[in-house]
Amino acid sequence: MKNLLPVLLLLIVASSCKAKKSYSTKKRQTHTVKVNSNIKPSPEGEAIARYAKTFNGTRYKYGGTTKRGMDCSGLIFTTFGDNDIVVPRTTRDLSSFGNWIDLKEVNVGDLVFFATKKNSRKVNHVGIVTNVRTGNVEFIHASTSRGVIISSLAEKYWYFAFVQARRVL
Repeated sequence: MKNLLPVLLLLIVASSCKAKKSYSTKKRQTHTVKVNSNIKPSPEGEAIARYAKTFNGTRYKYGGTTKRGMDCSGLIFTTFGDNDIVVPRTTRDLSSFGNWIDLKEVNVGDLVFFATKKNSRKVNHVGIVTNVRTGNVEFIHASTSRGVIISSLAEKYWYFAFVQARRVL
């Protein structure tokens, strides 16, 4: 019985030391985005960005256009529609709507397009620019995994997925 107690104690300690999921605390690799941050946003662009931010936290729903759920192009369609601007409903159609602009000239309210499928440069995701500052562009979009969120073009994933920017306003 005396020999059994240390063995049980050892088993309890050993089983409580299971490896836990490891989470990386390593910062996301960031990139500097060359933009002209001296351009003042237009009132229309600010209104677009402000309204889009009201959807922050909305869950992702394919084809959705309401606070109950929305997809990336639904966010664009709903936001611009609230400001009496008619835009196409799909990302593909949006990618040829408005005027192409260089990333250096991007401003609040502009659209940014991405190719998120591996080994493809075909546009399949869109967001609205919400903030432009030296070295960074922030945009709001509907992520399939996290819903409507604000992300940065300086994040490695979005930096390499970026395809084009367009101005609708």
